[in-house]
Amino acid sequence: MTHLRHAATPPRVDALALASRVEVVEAFLAMEVFERAVALEQSGRSICHFEVGEPDFPAPEAAVEAARHALAVADTRYSDSRGLLELREAIARDKQRRCGSPVDPEDVFVTPGTSPAMLLAFSCLVRPGDEVIVPAPHYPCYPNFIRFFGGIPVPVPCDPGDGFAIDPERIRRALTPRSRALVLASPANPTGAIQSQAVYDELSHLGLPIVSDEIYDGLQYDGEPGATALGRGAPAFVLDGFSKRYAMTGFRLGYLIAPGEARRRLHVLAQNFLISVSSFVQRAGIAAIESGEPTLRAMRAAYERRRGVLVDGLRDIGFDIPVLPRGAFYVLAGARRFDEDSRRLAFRLLDEAGVAATPGADFGEYAEGSLRFCYAVADSTISMGLERLARALAR
Repeated sequence: MTHLRHAATPPRVDALALASRVEVVEAFLAMEVFERAVALEQSGRSICHFEVGEPDFPAPEAAVEAARHALAVADTRYSDSRGLLELREAIARDKQRRCGSPVDPEDVFVTPGTSPAMLLAFSCLVRPGDEVIVPAPHYPCYPNFIRFFGGIPVPVPCDPGDGFAIDPERIRRALTPRSRALVLASPANPTGAIQSQAVYDELSHLGLPIVSDEIYDGLQYDGEPGATALGRGAPAFVLDGFSKRYAMTGFRLGYLIAPGEARRRLHVLAQNFLISVSSFVQRAGIAAIESGEPTLRAMRAAYERRRGVLVDGLRDIGFDIPVLPRGAFYVLAGARRFDEDSRRLAFRLLDEAGVAATPGADFGEYAEGSLRFCYAVADSTISMGLERLARALAR
């Protein structure tokens, strides 16, 4: 007689045990404020949004038409996992024009936004226990992605009185045998800082790969030149995209330019992690590069003017802004005279005044006591927001 074996009863699971690596990723406070602000709007409140980096300009009409045409002719199938060759060639030409260093289209990887490009870069570089040097204040995703891969972010503070310029000597003092990579950003979020090409060149001789966030390239004011890590001697993983330069945030289109030595492994990662980016979105990217310069010039002129209005208004209210930000579209304003706790202050101003700003704590310990305001918003939003802040903080 055959005896049937019964499967063992699985142990009871009282709670889902998540992988420990997800616990090291901290909440994105800009989005927490934004989501709370949207909930307030849905309840009937009027909110002045300064919390997210969302250009108020429309995308270039040529980009919109290119996407519309691609959809109309059913250009909606998979593409090469690295991106359409036509787009990668356009990116290579455009980046070389803007930074002066030759770019091989084979080293360009098109991604659905710039965050996945960052994911690819850190997945190639960071091993458990590796240290990655991050000038601070910094974009929140840098330390979160580093920790996710088992690395240790090492923040190195930049002086607000010096326009948040990176001090190469401070970077050198932070080096240890476990140092694996260096993160740079210019123009930078949240400070609007622009680093000189001389600083980039000096840091390129430290012997570390550089992850260079250049997503705000083109949004420099007062005739400031840009800086790049490309062609400077160090292995460079350059993050860039279309969201900020061409007001195409919702298109989700970015790219990574990587060293040739990493080309094959990045290709395999893209095949597995991304499959491919939407073809019609890539067609829009080609059109933006070819025809988007007027949009960029108009945005830059408007942002430069709005920057002055917002900074003057915040200073009049009592915020501490030692130096005018020179790029991107953010002001990191010292707010300790109002509250040492930036989270508490941000949510108080949201609830009481209907003004949404990002807590400085989102950008690391060296930005605590500050609020970040985005000036890629309508003039009416700036004027109304300043009036509301003045009333709320005068109480």
